[in-house]
Amino acid sequence: MTAAPLPQATILGYPRIGRRRELKRAVESFWAGRISESELRQTAAELRAATRARLVELGLPATGGAVPESFSFYDQVLDATLAVGAIPQRFGAQTGSDLDTYFRLARGDAEHQPLEMTKWFDTNYHYSVPEIDADTKFAANPAALVEQFKEAQAQGIETRPVLVGPVTYLLLAKASDEAAEGFDPADRLDDLVGVYAELLAALAAAGVAWVQLDEPAVVSDSLRVTREEALGLVERAYATLGGAAQRPRILIAAPYGDSAAALTRLAALPVEAVHTDLVRGSLPAAALADGSLTKAFAGTQLVAGVVDGRSIWRTDLRSAFAQLTQLTDAGIDTVVGTSNNLQHVPHDVRDETKLDARLQSWLAFADQKVEQVAILARGLSDGAEAIEAELAEVDRVLADRDAAPGVRIDAIRARVAAAGDADRNRVTEEDRRTAQQDLGIPHLATTTIGSFPQTPEIRKARASFVRGEIDEAAYEGFLRDEITSVIRLQEEIGLDVLVHGEAERNDMVQYFAELLDGFAVTEHGWVQSYGSRATRPSILWGDVSRPAPMTVRWSEFAQSLTDRPVKGMLTGPVTILAWSFVRDDQPLGDTASQVALALRDEIDDLVEAGINIVQVDEPALRELLPLDRDRQAAYLDWSVGAFRLATGGAQAGVQIHTHLCYSEFGEIIDAVDGLDADVTSIEAARSRMDVVQPLGDHGYSRGIGPGVYDIHSPRVPGVEEQTELIRIAAERIPGEQLWVNPDCGLKTRGYDETVASLTNLVLAAKAVRAEA
Repeated sequence: MTAAPLPQATILGYPRIGRRRELKRAVESFWAGRISESELRQTAAELRAATRARLVELGLPATGGAVPESFSFYDQVLDATLAVGAIPQRFGAQTGSDLDTYFRLARGDAEHQPLEMTKWFDTNYHYSVPEIDADTKFAANPAALVEQFKEAQAQGIETRPVLVGPVTYLLLAKASDEAAEGFDPADRLDDLVGVYAELLAALAAAGVAWVQLDEPAVVSDSLRVTREEALGLVERAYATLGGAAQRPRILIAAPYGDSAAALTRLAALPVEAVHTDLVRGSLPAAALADGSLTKAFAGTQLVAGVVDGRSIWRTDLRSAFAQLTQLTDAGIDTVVGTSNNLQHVPHDVRDETKLDARLQSWLAFADQKVEQVAILARGLSDGAEAIEAELAEVDRVLADRDAAPGVRIDAIRARVAAAGDADRNRVTEEDRRTAQQDLGIPHLATTTIGSFPQTPEIRKARASFVRGEIDEAAYEGFLRDEITSVIRLQEEIGLDVLVHGEAERNDMVQYFAELLDGFAVTEHGWVQSYGSRATRPSILWGDVSRPAPMTVRWSEFAQSLTDRPVKGMLTGPVTILAWSFVRDDQPLGDTASQVALALRDEIDDLVEAGINIVQVDEPALRELLPLDRDRQAAYLDWSVGAFRLATGGAQAGVQIHTHLCYSEFGEIIDAVDGLDADVTSIEAARSRMDVVQPLGDHGYSRGIGPGVYDIHSPRVPGVEEQTELIRIAAERIPGEQLWVNPDCGLKTRGYDETVASLTNLVLAAKAVRAEA
């Protein structure tokens, strides 16, 4: 522990998928058997080397641990699972390499379902949920951490390994199916801390000077314990880790929320640096004013997360610098940092050559965030005058953004202001149930969530159209053929309610962003969602309106092909916000209402075209739930209100569906009920219907479709497996309410597995229907 303090500029992490998604392609090629494990590892090593070099080029010091080592083949929580050896017993003995085990946990195999996935705090990133019980055999496995550090050393860069901290790891875990009733993974904290101590000792022996342990549990009210209890667990764990005889210097990071109330206690721990998120949090004003914060940080560095790692807007550098000087004037050894790991933003705005130049000037992706950190650090070391030119340029850009045409449109704002309670309430549930009997939908109705596989042929046709290689008539003819094929396939399989398959959609948000005013889209703005999957969030920069219908002609065409009902498919207002980079100059609820009114107009047009079932997907409803419990009620009020504003104009005979996935539904069951959708489909297969109990306890009275087919794995669930899941659901949900569907859309799957899985789904539904 004789290492030097952290340099004055650092970040908590950097995108790991590659500037052109090189990691995605390599991982998927490895899964497909097209490249070897050594080739995959070589690609990963090259990406890591390029990242380190780029961060130094952008202004982070090459020494002192300023450059974080935050690479992952799939997921940082899964990395921690391998590092501590917490392989669930149900996977049996480890076979093959660590990487074979790693991907088996992530994706499952013919005999094993993969680890469950859920959202990482309030982000659109999914992590692999650890499974822990009293018999889980922890064992330190530092090989990957040491290997990456040694790679950096050979490159002439001294990096800082990053690992999810022990308290957050256990609070994100679930009790395994083998665990005794009442067991909580946090019960194993002391055992796990011992393994973390071994990891730290191995890192120190390898020459690591600094290690970063992420503990966002201390800022969240959405875990199994209160913040106060989480902080107590952190104090217990780091009393041991900080007191270890052989370890690197420790940086505890607390991203994604407000750690102000915990900051003094975190500083008192036997660690060398503490990070605080000053974008979603604040400084403890009283402790700063009375000097107690300065006293607490005597001998401890404060990494001030003043550059927003979750948005793509340029940081107000003058305001951020004022926060930093407030800390340094108080005598606190301050390091400039990001609010969180930059994995949630794209690589480089300079790659976006097709963006409007004025809009582009307002933006900052990961590389620009690093440059902003370096500028602020230079200001701290050399004085404000040394960066005055940069501060003045940002002042100019922010003023330009505020005054730009389209940012505020009076007519749109007047329509939002005029929307009242009557616009958010449909007729009674009973009236709707009676009117919708004319739809002729059976009990245990089968359907899918919306998308069908996006084949290479679909992607090739879309790319050819975008490049001008085929004309609009040829492209639309291709889409009509694809929709016809999907409708016929669903009829052959025997599904009750059909979809058109969404062949025309590149993404469930981007498709709408390209057709709504107030949005822009990127070419290379990819952000990891989970594993090898990435999304390209659109940029919501101005007031939103719908210049023309967006989905009607495709849904109308699909319905003309079949006598069975076809669902119109829309993405809901909250999800459009959650999966976009949204303007930060007005309340989110106001922006959501603008999007909702555009969707309301679309629903009206769908119904007029003869579409009597409309699904408005809100998979991100839980995702945006604030980590701070005091702010959750206000969020749920406007988010539920936005959905109801979008759907509130539908007449009684129109059946409104919604879809939610990867959420802890018990926390928001009142909000799910409050959406007032006629049918709600939800992720449930990996959790083996965990959601059914809270729904039953709540007395949920409308249609519900807990998923029986996990589409995030290539496995094909058999008839018996899906039948069992339907039976579990039917024990708590009356048959007239129960629908049978996959967990999510089928866009990422192949047709062979899709047809086999859906065929089994229909057979399973028929089997349970026959038992009634």
